[in-house]
Amino acid sequence: MSQSGRAVLRVSGLHKSFAAAGGTTVALNGVDLEIEAGSFVSIIGPSGCGKSTLLQIMAGLATPTSGEVYYEQSRVQDPPPDVVYVFQQYTRSLFPWKTVERNVAFGLENKGTMSRAEIASRTRELIGLVKLTGFERHYPWQLSGGMQQRVAIARALACRPAVLLMDEPFSAVDALTRAGLQELLRALWRELNLTVIFVTHDVDEGVYLSNRVVALSRAPATIAIDVLIELPEPRDQIATRALPAYLKHRAHLLAQLFADEGLKSVEVA
Repeated sequence: MSQSGRAVLRVSGLHKSFAAAGGTTVALNGVDLEIEAGSFVSIIGPSGCGKSTLLQIMAGLATPTSGEVYYEQSRVQDPPPDVVYVFQQYTRSLFPWKTVERNVAFGLENKGTMSRAEIASRTRELIGLVKLTGFERHYPWQLSGGMQQRVAIARALACRPAVLLMDEPFSAVDALTRAGLQELLRALWRELNLTVIFVTHDVDEGVYLSNRVVALSRAPATIAIDVLIELPEPRDQIATRALPAYLKHRAHLLAQLFADEGLKSVEVA
């Protein structure tokens, strides 16, 4: 997967405050961030620091108190057509009365720009990409959590977005299912030439998946560190996680999070 060097999303001077009992809560306190086209960027940080809020503003789903977000050359004020947001609670995003096939086809049908044959072909292609061939006529409640998340990813990819924003999408599944979804996502990222921005509370997940990890400070959040992740490809769930470079990146990011929370830090060579 190659990167273009071109910034596809730019965040400038972003502040976000919320009215709260007894005053105002500041979530984001001056965030500047550029996302390169073709990159896989994970955003980590302490619980409640504003990771999801930042992602929602980047998606055009929330409005900043001040500051700006640009997608390509356009200021983001509504969801950009080439940017898709995948929610953490995937069970709520799927229609329980629709089959896998109809859930994946939903966005294409509503768009109204494709023939029924084209929609059927695209739907079959996506179901194959997320390895759910044979489950087209199943309903969400007949699938495991990991399979439901695959349906949600397929539906997000149906309109062929350039940028995929994901808010802790694998947090509700078991460890083995999570590893499988991580491998699926990296394969789709490479195959479909996506730009992925991935919010996670798991440092290991961020390091393994990404070529860059951005750590927010505790609220009111700014960017604490921005780390380029250089690891050999292809990555492997066991071998990659044992590499000295992987362990060094992990220790560096954990040290930042520990320091932010006032915990005992670790030495990074």
